[in-house]
Amino acid sequence: MSESKDWFPKTRVLQRAMAKNWVIILKVNAAAWNIAMTVVTELETRTDAADVALTAAQNEETRTPVATARCRETFKSLEECMRDIKKRYFFVPPLTEADLVSLGLKVPDPTATPSGTPTAQVTLESFLVGRHERGVRIVYVTGNSHDSANKGYRVWYSVIAPGETAPADPDELRNSFFTKRKKDVIEFAYGDSGKTAYFSVQIENDGKKGPWGPLVPALIP
Repeated sequence: MSESKDWFPKTRVLQRAMAKNWVIILKVNAAAWNIAMTVVTELETRTDAADVALTAAQNEETRTPVATARCRETFKSLEECMRDIKKRYFFVPPLTEADLVSLGLKVPDPTATPSGTPTAQVTLESFLVGRHERGVRIVYVTGNSHDSANKGYRVWYSVIAPGETAPADPDELRNSFFTKRKKDVIEFAYGDSGKTAYFSVQIENDGKKGPWGPLVPALIP
């Protein structure tokens, strides 16, 4: 069944109603909307089949496991057809906003929702993965992990050999990579084995950066 945030109705009764409405509207507007009548005919055929299958599956006398399975398959076929039509024809000219509303679809909002500057602070936990590899797991220190400003994570690090001076703060770190995952893996060079990697993480959002996380050392295997 379709997800609640999807445009496709959740119940088969509503799906059938939308399909029947599309057939009526497309028969009138297909030529103006540059939609071939073969497409409309295919939709009508699948809509009629779904109507028959749903009636059989809901009727006490004809409701059998076979009828239920046939209904499920028929509505899956109808959904595929409707999604294909929507993707190929509905969000290109010459359809207007009023046309989209008549089809039971939401008009796209061209204005992006501003997500702001990240304010949460994150750190990382490092764990062994394999030879010359360490895994990193993002951990929130402050803030809401579901904040829309948290688009991804810039993981900064430097590799320090024994006897070399360790970085005093995150600004001294020299290497970085960006990830949207809260769990990732860094593969180090063969010669880095036995050295120490120092990490710090910032949340990033389209060039806007959150506060530094603390420095975290980890031995490279």
